[in-house]
Amino acid sequence: MAAAAARTQAYIVAAKRTPFGAFGGKLKDLKASELGGLAGKAALATLPKETKVDSVIFGSVSQTDNSGAYVARHVGHYSGLPVTVPALTVNRFGNTRYGVDQKLVDSLAAALIDQVPGGHPGAAPTPMGVTAENLAQKYGITREQCDAYALRSQQRWAAAQEAGAFNDEISPVELKGKKGLRSSVLTNILAPRNTGSSRETSHGIGDGAAANVVASEAACQQYNLPKLARIVSYGISACEPSIMGIGPVEAIKIALSRAGLKKDDIDLWDVNEAFAAQWLAVQKELELPDEISNVFGGAIALAHPLGASGARITANLVHNLRRLNKRYGVGAACIGGGQGIALVLEKA
Repeated sequence: MAAAAARTQAYIVAAKRTPFGAFGGKLKDLKASELGGLAGKAALATLPKETKVDSVIFGSVSQTDNSGAYVARHVGHYSGLPVTVPALTVNRFGNTRYGVDQKLVDSLAAALIDQVPGGHPGAAPTPMGVTAENLAQKYGITREQCDAYALRSQQRWAAAQEAGAFNDEISPVELKGKKGLRSSVLTNILAPRNTGSSRETSHGIGDGAAANVVASEAACQQYNLPKLARIVSYGISACEPSIMGIGPVEAIKIALSRAGLKKDDIDLWDVNEAFAAQWLAVQKELELPDEISNVFGGAIALAHPLGASGARITANLVHNLRRLNKRYGVGAACIGGGQGIALVLEKA
């Protein structure tokens, strides 16, 4: 597997997402496949019309509606793709999106990738909060530190929103009312939550979708596709389930090793914020520099649709590496059951 990244040149050529809605909020009436289709259609709209998609690989953590059993196939239809384009649904709990990238890099596919919601009741019984408490105890992380980090996530989100850090990734969603389409469209992430209670030091549950189009070098040349970022390498790891939030540590080390890079080579870090304690444990273990880590806020401020967050992080890194003229970015996440996954991107 270590040779896979070296022998494959894969590029992200489009990256879009819907706004993320609060659980039970403005996006609740849209099916997972509809949300995915909106993101997919928005991503494809940025490419030349003659672009041919070989396959749809769609990640979904849980079946949230009656389209769930064939969700990737439905997303292809809602994205406007021909019925002849095959589809595959995959699941790597908590960060399916990065697993999709790994599959694509290994198979040299030119494909539409899409991940959809995790804001659903099925996630509620999972004792993820306990794993965060375990990490807090193991790494000596205090409640005050968690509160401070949660506030920082909100503040950085607000500053990033003001600076336009999300402009290139978000595609508006038109919402239907009783008399047809509402006069305004939902264009931005929903307002952040107040910080102060233990609930506010964990990610919010929400609805949303993100789509990235990944293409081979040959496809880029054939269809004159814009190379936004190169997928340099990826890493997947497993750890003790009771401290599943530490999973990104080894995954990041694997990804950097495969890329032939050091920590100091990375310009932007984005590790998914499942919990403040979890993020702080990863930062402490890897000694991630605060000034370039999660600089645009994270899931504590934005919410964490389980199957979509990896795609959101990837899209945000892709566009902000270009906006800020930086070279390398790393996106990573913990995964339920005790795993971690990471992706190294290079501005193309």
